[in-house]
Amino acid sequence: MRILIVEDDAQLQQFLKNALEAEMFAVDVTGNGADATKLINQNDYDLIILDNSLPLKDGRTICDDARSNNRLMPILVLSAQNEPTQKANLLNAGADDYLAKPFELAELLARMRALLRRPKTFHGEIFTSGNIVLDASKNVVTKDGTEVTLTRKEYMLLQYFMRNADIVLTRAMILEHVWDMSVDIFSNTIESHILSLRKKIGDTDKNVMRIKTIPGRGYKFSS
Repeated sequence: MRILIVEDDAQLQQFLKNALEAEMFAVDVTGNGADATKLINQNDYDLIILDNSLPLKDGRTICDDARSNNRLMPILVLSAQNEPTQKANLLNAGADDYLAKPFELAELLARMRALLRRPKTFHGEIFTSGNIVLDASKNVVTKDGTEVTLTRKEYMLLQYFMRNADIVLTRAMILEHVWDMSVDIFSNTIESHILSLRKKIGDTDKNVMRIKTIPGRGYKFSS
């Protein structure tokens, strides 16, 4: 899943980026409101973490712009101010949740998971395909009951496939949700990660392969 952090405090921005990457999210960051609106309109993020007080454009304006452009991803606002009127204004502008600073990382993660559990973006915590089980709440994959050691990107790739089982996913869609904006779109990174992932989950028999290559279209994970 791909997250955008909009935070102008460089120390907090880096802390959040590191923490969320450790939780197996792909993370983009920006420190000003104008760039935030551009990124939200260009990318299909799964969730936005948005500071309210930003250079060039504030949180409420960013929420307004996003919803006016039919960007429906959940928005979690962070703010040092905690007045009921401000909360109401942001929620009315399109924010989905509001968390006052300072906050505990555990609460932020819990609120994020609650937003991601909403039907349009999340379909449960445990995904199963034959002898493969992915527990998204623990970031653990098992095969025949034994934990499979995956790299962070391999795990994120498998999770994206299993969340979207039986749907053809284009290369662009995979890059959009599994990699951040620093990826070289012309590299063979997707292909090399899929090859490695197939080996680790035992998906090597072409007759019963779960991760199928759809020529000219992309990939499909068969449930």
